[in-house]
Formats: sequence, C-alpha cells, structure tokens
Amino acid sequence: MKVTLLEPLRVPEALIQSLGQGITERGHEFEYYSDKTTDPAELIKRSQGADIVMIANNPYPAEVIEALDQLKLINVAFTGVDHVDASATKAKNIAIANAAGYSNQAVAELVIGLTLDVYRSMTQGDSDIRQADNFPGLIQGREIKGKTVGIIGTGKIGLMTAQLFKAFGANVIAYNRSEKAEALEMGIEYKSLDEVMAESDIISIHLPLNDSTRGTISKEKLELMKESAILINCARGPIIDNEALAHLLNAGKIAGAGIDVFDMEPPIPSDYPLLSAKNTVLTPHVAYLTDEAMVLRAHIAFENTLAYLDGKPQNIVN
Repeated sequence: MKVTLLEPLRVPEALIQSLGQGITERGHEFEYYSDKTTDPAELIKRSQGADIVMIANNPYPAEVIEALDQLKLINVAFTGVDHVDASATKAKNIAIANAAGYSNQAVAELVIGLTLDVYRSMTQGDSDIRQADNFPGLIQGREIKGKTVGIIGTGKIGLMTAQLFKAFGANVIAYNRSEKAEALEMGIEYKSLDEVMAESDIISIHLPLNDSTRGTISKEKLELMKESAILINCARGPIIDNEALAHLLNAGKIAGAGIDVFDMEPPIPSDYPLLSAKNTVLTPHVAYLTDEAMVLRAHIAFENTLAYLDGKPQNIVN
C-alpha cells in the first residue's frame, strides 16, 4: 500500500522519518509533504495513488475525495473530523480514523489559563502596566476556589478539565447525554443543561461538533447564566450562538468569556461580534497546540496507520 502524509505535523522532520520507517519496514511506500495546501487540485495530486492519506486539521473536501479511487483510509491527526466530508467518505466506503486523546492535557490547561485570564485580567494588566505615563489603575479579580464549574460534555477532555478545576477547590457539576462512572467517582454531580447553565459560575464547553450539538448553547441557554458567570469554549465555535454571546457580554448579562474557537478558522473577519465583546479573552484555536501534544499526536497517527496496514484498524470513527 501507499501511505501519504499530506501536511506537516508540527514535529521535527526526523521524528516523521523515524515513525515512517514502520511503514517502509512492512514493505509499504511512505510519502511525506512538508508544506500545507488547501488547494483542492493540489490535494488531489498529492493523494493520487494513496491507499491511506494522513492529514491534521487541513480541510479535505468532497471534490478531493470523489476524485480518488484507491483511497481506503483518511487518517486524521486531530480529535475532530468535521473538516473531512463525511458524506463523500461514506459514499465511497472510505474509513476515517482520528487521534483522540493527544491533546487532553493541553486543552484542559488552556481552559484553566483562559479562566484565570478572565478572572484576573492578566492580558489587560500586561497592557496597562506598559502605559507608564497613563497607568489606568489596579484591576481586582476573583478566585476559582469555591466556585461552581459546569462542564458541558464529560468526555476525556471534559473530565481532565474537571479534574484540574477540582484541584483549584471548585465544585464541579456537569451535563452529558449519559452519565459516566468515572465522573461520578470524581464527585461530579450530573444535572440538566438548563440547571448547569443557571447554577454555574464558570461554564466550560467540551462537546464535539456534529448535527446534534450545533447551536446547543443557544441564546436562550446563554440567557440562563448568572450575570457574574463566565463562559470558556475550547471545543468548537458553532456549538454556541456566538452573536448572542457577544450581545450578552456587551450588555453586562454575562461577566466574561474565554474563547479559543469560532464559527470559522482564523483569521477572523474584523466585524465578527466576539472581537468587540467586553471582558473577553480570545486565542486563535491553539488549545491543542503544545510541543508535548504534537509529539503524542504524531505517535498516535502513525500507530493508526500501522494498525490499519496490519489488518487491525483502530480509532475508526465512521
């Protein structure tokens, strides 16, 4: 079989070559592209003849998939696979694998970081202290200890985030379609979505993006929040009505937000509502992006490839 890695994985090339040896030692062909492209024609060209393509978070649209007759597996070195056209893969019986788990710690830590920044105004403080001739004054913050944190989605990342919040002394409640034994063992109390939205001081979103979760945190749900509450989203942008969120932030109906994901990938249009929302800390979809997570991701992605080549597919999500 031929395996083609279509884009870099943000790790040293020496690691890619080392991991690729597992493919060639099994008698298969391995090809690697060290630059990223979003051009469908170029993606088709790079993918021609491949039985397995490996990608990260680069879009892999229907027109590319439909042009390939040999492709058997799209191995996504990412947790979410919503950037791969699912209907096209189903029509051609192409499997999709993902690298779930590589960024659990990284995402959970950024949730904490955004919470601390919103609570303690660190980004604003950095800007203020640099205005030596016009220092605006001190900003009084808040503490995580004793707050009620609502985790919406108790998958691996949600539970890791809950664990970190509990280490700060927070009380954790959660909403999920089904209760997880691991969460209950951690002392997490499950409640309805409305109850979590209404009772939490800090809300952290950890749902995957699909047809059933898109728009879950609607204007009506956001309006249930306390005026003193903050919302953190390091999951997927379209899970939330972000226009309503910006409006409620500007109206003082929600105290603050830390947002890493949007309705589109950066760069964000200048008129996007969250860019001008009050008390908001924004990061450019980097929750997953740490040195450690990238190395782990590469290992998981190549393990998925080797498992498929060995006739034992793993982490198949469709």
